Amino acid sequence: MNPSAEPRLSSLSHGGGCGCKIAPGLLSQILKGTSALPIPPELMVGIETSDDAAVYRLNDEQALIATTDFFMPIVDDPHDFGRIAATNAISDVYAMGGRPILALAIVGMPINVLSPATIGRILEGGASVCRAAGVPIAGGHSIDSVEPIYGLVALGLAHPDRIKRNADAQPGDVLVLGKPLGVGVLSAALKKGALDAQGYEQMLATTTQLNTPGPDLAALPGVHALTDVTGFGLAGHTLELARGARCDVQIEWSTVPLLNGVRELAKQGFVTGASGRNWSGYGAEVVLPPTFATEDKALLSDPQTSGGLLVSCSPSAVDEVLGVFRRHGFEHAAKIGSVAAKSAKPTLILG
Repeated sequence: MNPSAEPRLSSLSHGGGCGCKIAPGLLSQILKGTSALPIPPELMVGIETSDDAAVYRLNDEQALIATTDFFMPIVDDPHDFGRIAATNAISDVYAMGGRPILALAIVGMPINVLSPATIGRILEGGASVCRAAGVPIAGGHSIDSVEPIYGLVALGLAHPDRIKRNADAQPGDVLVLGKPLGVGVLSAALKKGALDAQGYEQMLATTTQLNTPGPDLAALPGVHALTDVTGFGLAGHTLELARGARCDVQIEWSTVPLLNGVRELAKQGFVTGASGRNWSGYGAEVVLPPTFATEDKALLSDPQTSGGLLVSCSPSAVDEVLGVFRRHGFEHAAKIGSVAAKSAKPTLILG
């Protein structure tokens, strides 16, 4: 099969990147009742907090972090697709405060449509990210699939005292976001042929930047909660944090970092279907100002593939948190809001 005669990768997927996640409302229905399964005492983090990964205590010094993440193509270049998918999967280990140690590949490919060379390039892209993270790909599983699917099972280690759940934010905490928003908007523009080379380069740079600050952030005494912003958008993942802490959360929208040009693209209608599904799932829990623009609402629920870390920390730790981000090359990291008072019905309030 000639790779040059193959269809665009993104044309083979009904939803690319984290935009293909099951909508939050439907997911909660599907998972209803699963929390009744037996839970061993060693399981420090399971599904009860909608966290980024499972955590199992091995001993007094080590906890094992386990996660899996995979999706369909968000871009057309096979190598870039592999890099983005691997970066996204490993992020969940960093988001728990751990260091990745091992990965297994998840591969589903339409072998009658894509050549071995193209599939090999996808796997090479993922392997390049794992090498950068110091992680071996020690195995995996592959199937013949209608749509291209690639991702990883990622395993990591952390001290049990440094595991950071998304549910441990405290009233008075400050929220810091590590990466700018807008990946879903850029991917929508790319799929419709409206993204220029500069926009693509920007998209690739943010989605392949490993969230390496995670372990250093977890080591700071003032950091109480960590998560990463992915398929449910900033609003969705902030609400998970709010529900876990049983607190209202406030975001100052003017301080939220955005990728260059995404607000104008969203205004032109380049948004993903996942953005609307996200809003349908949790919009009733969000309070918007009367003048909040439609394009800003789309960005608030925009699915982020390989998005940034969201940190909840004490006010006294903000400078340290921003310093960690800067040392790891995250120049757009910014303070974006705060955790408010305890609430029986946690709400996200936009200012």
